[in-house]
Amino acid sequence: MTRLDCNVTGCVHNAENCCCRGSITVDGKTAMEKCDTCCASFDEKKGGVFTNLFKTPESQLQVACEAENCIYNKDKFCVAEHIGITGGNATEAYQTECSSFKAR
Repeated sequence: MTRLDCNVTGCVHNAENCCCRGSITVDGKTAMEKCDTCCASFDEKKGGVFTNLFKTPESQLQVACEAENCIYNKDKFCVAEHIGITGGNATEAYQTECSSFKAR
């Protein structure tokens, strides 16, 4: 499992800079830079309603990775010990990125 820090406060799955999902997917099949990636599991937090009220924030989780050019992609899963997802108050998945992406 990968340790995940997420600062995407505009995502409904974010709580305490952790993710309330059991797994996420990083998109960016042809990415060559961090800005070419995104968290495909992003869902916008709308109307101030926190829908993950009964879910536990996870600091370690399974990260599927579509970024084929990343050195941490091993058989479509992230093998980095730690990754960060950034995007602050994003309202769309494309406004997020994997800050740990490193091109091969």
